[in-house]
Amino acid sequence: MIFKTPTQTDGAVQKKPAVQWVLLSLSMAMLLSSLGTSITNVALPTLAHVFGVSFQAVQWVVLAYLLAITSLIVGAGRLGDMLGRRRLLLAGIGLFTVASSLCAAAPTLWLLIAARALQGLGAAILMALTMALVGEAVSKNKTGSAMGLLGTMSAVGTALGPTLGGVLIGNWGWQAIFWVNVPLGVLTFFLARRYLPVDRSGPKPAWASFDGPGTLLLALTLVMYALAMTLGRGNLGWFNAALLLAAVLGAGVFVWVEKRAAAPLIRGAMFSNPVWSAGFAMSALVTTVVMATLVVGPFYLSGALQLETTRVGLVMSVGPVVAALTGVPAGRFVDRLGAHTMGLCGLAAMLVGSSLLALLPMAWGVAGYVLPLVVVTAGYALFQAANNTAVMRDVPAERRGVVSGLLGLSRNLGLITGASVMGAVFVAGSGATELAIARPEQMAAGLHATFAVAAGLVLVALAVGRRAR
Repeated sequence: MIFKTPTQTDGAVQKKPAVQWVLLSLSMAMLLSSLGTSITNVALPTLAHVFGVSFQAVQWVVLAYLLAITSLIVGAGRLGDMLGRRRLLLAGIGLFTVASSLCAAAPTLWLLIAARALQGLGAAILMALTMALVGEAVSKNKTGSAMGLLGTMSAVGTALGPTLGGVLIGNWGWQAIFWVNVPLGVLTFFLARRYLPVDRSGPKPAWASFDGPGTLLLALTLVMYALAMTLGRGNLGWFNAALLLAAVLGAGVFVWVEKRAAAPLIRGAMFSNPVWSAGFAMSALVTTVVMATLVVGPFYLSGALQLETTRVGLVMSVGPVVAALTGVPAGRFVDRLGAHTMGLCGLAAMLVGSSLLALLPMAWGVAGYVLPLVVVTAGYALFQAANNTAVMRDVPAERRGVVSGLLGLSRNLGLITGASVMGAVFVAGSGATELAIARPEQMAAGLHATFAVAAGLVLVALAVGRRAR
């Protein structure tokens, strides 16, 4: 499908590149950031052996990337609004590519972790600005299709990461999982530089309009929250509780500072827009549910259904594959039938799938897990395309970056919270003191409890969505 529209620069009408080239550039940027998230998990045992460190230490290879994205994504969006989104996206692609090569060349674990944090900063820029740039490249009646395509590429990166990482490590060593990003990054940079629309000329906001104190406060608050949710694997010890309390206090100070800032990072009026505020809230809720399938699924499949590791991996790949296949069709449905209607349909599908996972007995075997998982994942793909379209469609041009950053932040907070809270629900529901020795019936009970809570969260999202209308 080719869309060609005129653009005006300095009074002259020029032809834009065909939109599919623009979308290919943005899709590659989305693929890079999602691949960077998923490809490293499979390397953790190898890295622990190579560097001679504990698993707790090597986990920081993943955490550094996640913390950088979560804490900096809103600030990256605001910088894009100020400096030009195309210009900053190119810088983000370059940073991600250089940081990937630094990761591959790192001689020690702590230098690798530092390079991963730098790579996470590049990924934060990519995640914040890809959706923001859709509004400059695609007409409003095609926004859903574009958002569906970006969702598909994110799912492809998530699904491809573990498999590609295993092949690369097995044949060329752990460095290969980072070197592979270099040619991909160079290609993405070339496409973005060649095809993305040039930033509009005109007066840019002065650096004084960048809310440095607010950005720093938000970043520190988000880091404390993310650490509270990830350290200890869901067990709320005194250190986690202290971090969580510090995050709450930091959020309060952030709100106080923003009310007094001349040019706040996040304007309070943004949350008075029911579409935006509902979109952020629903995104956090449903990604919490999706994270439950990734965290709880392996334990149930191996512990309750007694599947070997290879089959567990195959079953777990069903979710990302379904998301990849349904993203583009979901976007087209959004364009034809409306974002609000399709968003509610997606949530309804997620509610059905979560309820089935909470109710179906273990005797249904793999089919009793896979079929509801397909429904949940397809519903999520439809919801994401609809929600992203609803939030981003009518954002003023000067705020697209920060709104896109907030949307990305809501997803990341849902993923972080889901990994911790849903994991804790699974353990509590199983009634087992140690999952490694839990009986199959206990694993099944944990799954049912987890997705009963998940169904409740989807119901809350449905209520928020209906009220927003």
